[in-house]
Amino acid sequence: MNAPTLVRAPRVLVGFLVFVGLVGAVIGSLGAPLITAVAEAYGVSLAASQWTLTIALLAGSVTTPVLGRLGSGPRRRTVVLVMLAVEVVGSLLTVIPLPFAFLLVGRALQGSGIGLIVLMMAVARDHLDEQRAARTIGLLSVASTAGIGIGYPLSGLLTDLAGVRAAYGLGLVITAAALVAAVFALPQAPDRPSSRLDVRGAILLAIALPALLLAIGEIGDHPAPATALLAAALLLLIGWTFLEVRTGSPLVDIRLLRHPAVAAANLVMLVGGVGMYLLFSLITRYVQTPAAAGYGFGLSSFQAGLVLVPFSLLGFVAGRLIPALRLGARSLLAASTAVVLAAFVLFAVARSHLVEPILAIGILGFGVGAFSAAMPVVILAVTPAAETASAMSVNAVVRSVGFSTGSALGGLILATHTTGVFPRESGYGAAAWIGVAATAATLLIVAVLPLKPVAPERFRGRG
Repeated sequence: MNAPTLVRAPRVLVGFLVFVGLVGAVIGSLGAPLITAVAEAYGVSLAASQWTLTIALLAGSVTTPVLGRLGSGPRRRTVVLVMLAVEVVGSLLTVIPLPFAFLLVGRALQGSGIGLIVLMMAVARDHLDEQRAARTIGLLSVASTAGIGIGYPLSGLLTDLAGVRAAYGLGLVITAAALVAAVFALPQAPDRPSSRLDVRGAILLAIALPALLLAIGEIGDHPAPATALLAAALLLLIGWTFLEVRTGSPLVDIRLLRHPAVAAANLVMLVGGVGMYLLFSLITRYVQTPAAAGYGFGLSSFQAGLVLVPFSLLGFVAGRLIPALRLGARSLLAASTAVVLAAFVLFAVARSHLVEPILAIGILGFGVGAFSAAMPVVILAVTPAAETASAMSVNAVVRSVGFSTGSALGGLILATHTTGVFPRESGYGAAAWIGVAATAATLLIVAVLPLKPVAPERFRGRG
């Protein structure tokens, strides 16, 4: 087996890896600001148009663990090139004037490549020195969320100038650029023994995860069927867990979660993710509410996208700072969670002037960036290099569930405070204080759970 080799041009590789991470974030965010424009352009309902966002996120949640497993072996370069090509094909389908069904297929193909970010983390760990790899992995973690601030304003501006297909054309340009860059910049993976893909586990997860995320998203509008679907999804995930434990070459090595630090980090990611996306969704919705509702600022999609720029910029600043700090895992996660808590409190008590939500989302961006950069520090400290992609794919799925739950929770709270078209402003206050409670609970979890890394050799000896 060949040992990992350091590349001769590390800056080029780092730039490529971060670019691919940003591509995934932009692709994932393309659906949100275009929902109304798609409904008008294709003559479909807003509920149907919402699927242009949902189907991409669902596809990403399913393919992420599969890509994590495929990328753990020597076929990683081939997997990345194929998935980028799939994204390009999907992007073409969103640009070509075809019926709405083809747009959904295109968005699903685009979303299937969101999980490539975990492979970029594995590349960084294999081909960069330890210090540079840590910084790059932190940036990649931040890119998956902070990159949203790039996709929102650009897609909103392109829609205003040239229509919805021009906005989707942004996805075609960046995915094609990523594919070309990968041909030249992506090194071959180390010649590790390849493992068989757990097809049964992949199929079961492909059913359970979309069911779970759909149930979370619909529980406010259709509580009875969503609750039944949620119960079924949880049963399927329990069955999938037992299957993975008993499989020789599992899709996800569940044994990695037996390490207290890894299990604790994923629990913190789940609970913290609920609060983070709750505030994100509240602010973006609040600033677009017309002033005629008695609050809000009536911003357009492009203007609302500009509000997210501080979120992205401060998220990247945090991503650059965190790996350089010589703090323990508990201190990193506690500090970043405290920043998110401060953003919640600010939005809860002050939002009558536009500068206040902008300041709150900037603080949130810094907290999310710091939190995202700290998470790999905890997990990878006790994870073998060969399992980097698999371990981080689990964390990515946990984050997706947490974000989806936060989004659904925000919609549910606002729905209970709605009597006309728009929610009463009191709904935003109630949701913000619930977010304060959820974020405070995350701080408590960070304080009591075992987050101190244990030597990988000791961990492997347990099982």
